[in-house]
Amino acid sequence: MFTTRFEAWVRRRAEALMSALGRTPLTPNQITVVGVALTFVAAALAAFGQLRWAGVVLIFAGTCDILDGALARSTKASYPYGAFLDSTLDRYSEGAIYLGLAAYFVTINGPLQRWLVLATMAALAGSFLVSYVRARAQSLGFTCETGLFARPERVVVTVIGLLIGGPVLYGVVFLLAIVTNITALQRIREVWLQGRAQRLAREREESGARQAAEAAKASLQPRGRLQGDP
Repeated sequence: MFTTRFEAWVRRRAEALMSALGRTPLTPNQITVVGVALTFVAAALAAFGQLRWAGVVLIFAGTCDILDGALARSTKASYPYGAFLDSTLDRYSEGAIYLGLAAYFVTINGPLQRWLVLATMAALAGSFLVSYVRARAQSLGFTCETGLFARPERVVVTVIGLLIGGPVLYGVVFLLAIVTNITALQRIREVWLQGRAQRLAREREESGARQAAEAAKASLQPRGRLQGDP
């Protein structure tokens, strides 16, 4: 994931500000809700063709998405419900942005209109699958961290597309339609490989146990009389 180092750098800087923010009455969950509200504003702006403003607002929404976790860690207020709320509202945020883009593409004229709407829906499905595959894999005991485009990458390229607009935005949408689904397939393959490795290890263990049981059984059977015994 190409933004992993950048995201880590931003998180370190955000955590440096938490000593001041921690003295305010704001809670991590409140910052999460503010970020989602800003994302809905960005989606509405995109739907009405205010693409650059949508990109600017989405930057602030993404900042909230970083600050909520940093505040939770710095104030020791990190709870399972907060993580659950953050992940759930992230799906609402992504859905809102994609629907806002789809609404905008419906209003434009040109041969790409239909393809842009379809690409936006494909990107939406792929983005949801990326998150679902990881959550489902982790609930079954697998690790699922790999992938070409996770949420930070999607937010970054979406902001770039909104700020520049025009053909760049079109290219971003087609890119997201492809790479989000590739990422989902990468994670499916990763889980399949882990499951296959677990199955083979279990089969080897069962085979070894059977061989040990057979050897123990054979050692307990009476041996034939040796030649020369009375």
